[in-house]
Amino acid sequence: MLVIGLMSGTSYDAVDAAAAELRLLDGTLLLKPLGMVSTPYDEELREALAGALPPAAVPLARVCLLDTRIGQAFAAAAVRADRELCGGRAELVASHGQTVYHWVDGGRVHGTLQLGQPAWIAEATGLPVVSDLRSRDVAAGGQGAPLVSLVDLLWLRGRPGTPVALNLGGIANLTAPDGTAFDTGPGCALLDAAVREFTGGRLAYDVDGALAARGRPHGPLLEELLAEPYYALPAPKTTGKELFHAGYWRAPAGICAEDALATLTRLTARTVADAVRGVAATEVVASGGGTRNPVLMRMLRGLLPEVPVRVSDELGLPAAAKEAYAFAVLGFLTAHGLAGTFPAATGARHPSVLGSLTPGRDGLCLPPPAPGPPVRLRIE
Repeated sequence: MLVIGLMSGTSYDAVDAAAAELRLLDGTLLLKPLGMVSTPYDEELREALAGALPPAAVPLARVCLLDTRIGQAFAAAAVRADRELCGGRAELVASHGQTVYHWVDGGRVHGTLQLGQPAWIAEATGLPVVSDLRSRDVAAGGQGAPLVSLVDLLWLRGRPGTPVALNLGGIANLTAPDGTAFDTGPGCALLDAAVREFTGGRLAYDVDGALAARGRPHGPLLEELLAEPYYALPAPKTTGKELFHAGYWRAPAGICAEDALATLTRLTARTVADAVRGVAATEVVASGGGTRNPVLMRMLRGLLPEVPVRVSDELGLPAAAKEAYAFAVLGFLTAHGLAGTFPAATGARHPSVLGSLTPGRDGLCLPPPAPGPPVRLRIE
């Protein structure tokens, strides 16, 4: 089956569309990556989205506008991916949507909201669409995240030692072989917000870590940030920009931009390294936008001198596209009536078939249910 996975993370800068050929053979899910295209949000939509994220109060009219505009942006990305990567032969779209709120209270997730109306995708592509993938896990008592954990577990199964999958997105998360999975804290979210603030919006992120490379971590500020109670919570746990938003911290008087960014980079590296040590990992396989920040990666490797930190490209999945491919896998599982969660990873009471299905141009013609779930994932 040719599946397009659509993803826009907590950096809310673009829609990533990855195409994969997927087939299930004797318990092994075979994934052939066909490539990824990334379509930036236009500036008007990006500003509207930024203004609607926590802690902002938003009228329902704005929510409706964003649901439509994001849905149209996802639809355009899917059309492009089908044309450029699948030769117009795609059979299914799996859309993560854009997370705008993750309702966490007392360590429990009560709801989660991803915008990007799937009807626009189905109308533009003519294909059936799997969407709203997190809500079913939340309804089953889970955190609704990290949803990529099942894919990570299948993918890394059989590697020696205790390999962990690490995603360095706006929020960082990891998955260990025993199913332990959680958000470690901020990935690039605070860094990106600080860069926009210090540059007056001229830059959206610290390109190649160049600004942080010219600074030095500010010890007292780092210790203050590390006192955040979230880090001490047990897994499974999730977080987002409801906590780590642009107003989460304030630079001390007199600190320069370079030192502030070096401090925030160190915060991400330190909290990730602490989490990696906490699960006794022997190998880290990293993906996400943070892997393109050499200063962050250097700090992380320096804090984990005994643990190899490699990028997922070395194992066949491009770091920039891994999450989009993961959602293509989850869409494939849903279409075949298979669960897309591992309860130990999200804290759910049971595995769940994820998402809602929007029919395509020819109605809802799904493949026969699979005889059983995959036990491993192999990249072709």
